[in-house]
Amino acid sequence: MSRVVVAGGAGFLGSHLCDRLVARGDEVVCIDDLSTGRADNVRQLDAHAAFTLVVADVSAEVPVDGGVDAVCHLASPASPPAYLERPLETLAVGSEGTRRLLELAERCGARFLLASTSEVYGDPTVHPQVETYRGNVDPVGPRSVYDEAKRFAEALTMAHHRVRDVDVAIVRIFNTYGPRLTPGDGRVVSNFVVQALAGEPITVYGDGSQTRSLCYVDDEVRGLLSILDSSLTGPVNLGNPDERTVLELAQLVLEVTGSTSEIAFAALPTDDPTRRCPDITLARRELGWEPSVPIAEGLSRTTDYFAALMPSHPLGRPSTGGRHTNG
Repeated sequence: MSRVVVAGGAGFLGSHLCDRLVARGDEVVCIDDLSTGRADNVRQLDAHAAFTLVVADVSAEVPVDGGVDAVCHLASPASPPAYLERPLETLAVGSEGTRRLLELAERCGARFLLASTSEVYGDPTVHPQVETYRGNVDPVGPRSVYDEAKRFAEALTMAHHRVRDVDVAIVRIFNTYGPRLTPGDGRVVSNFVVQALAGEPITVYGDGSQTRSLCYVDDEVRGLLSILDSSLTGPVNLGNPDERTVLELAQLVLEVTGSTSEIAFAALPTDDPTRRCPDITLARRELGWEPSVPIAEGLSRTTDYFAALMPSHPLGRPSTGGRHTNG
């Protein structure tokens, strides 16, 4: 059994990672300030003696006593509205939060896993995106608070690896979806499914020709554990190379939900990436990892989750609205 710290463990992806770690026999210390994560996401683990939830902001403190074997850094707002509403907090968790968690890993001789993002590639001019591609990021645009926070976190991680010999791994995560996404959080799947179930128009930004590559959360977590348990430093792309246009995704959601919602087009947000698709050759070769859940099946599971949150499904209560993108 290992003792693993999961920063951001009450978030969408972090909570699924906590589930899998506990299920395989690890002791988990979940740290989350609950600004975008939710205690309900880890409520099912409350009864486990091997799980502890610590409410704290890792940008200010990492209140973990005793030794640990691994530190997983997933703490950060991840959806476009969340990080645009919290620009300073996003930059802080990518910088000071990363430093504090790296120091914990160094002090304990633990492996450090950084959950980075495909956003480090910006609006890519290389397609599909390979780990050696340096990206096309606007460092002063509105999305830069997230992009540059993650790019800096990667640089800080590698500096600790080179200078202080910290055992590190960097994962670049592409669009992930599944149960525990927050309704209306600005991510393409949660937006589309909630709007479809509510019988509201599905909002597609631009003409819908921009692409996304969606990986179901179970596959993503399986990849994270594979890298955590390996000796790879990375960066390593983790995502689904099944590239779809946003318009295709909207039509697929209508098919899966059986909704009669119309598709409504709106202006494209600033700096919205036009293409997004991972090259996962490295993950396939070194980890034997690739996604296995077909998108229709993953969307069906996600729809079931959101439907349970909407008592009058189908075409039940109105969605919460708010700003969102096809992020």
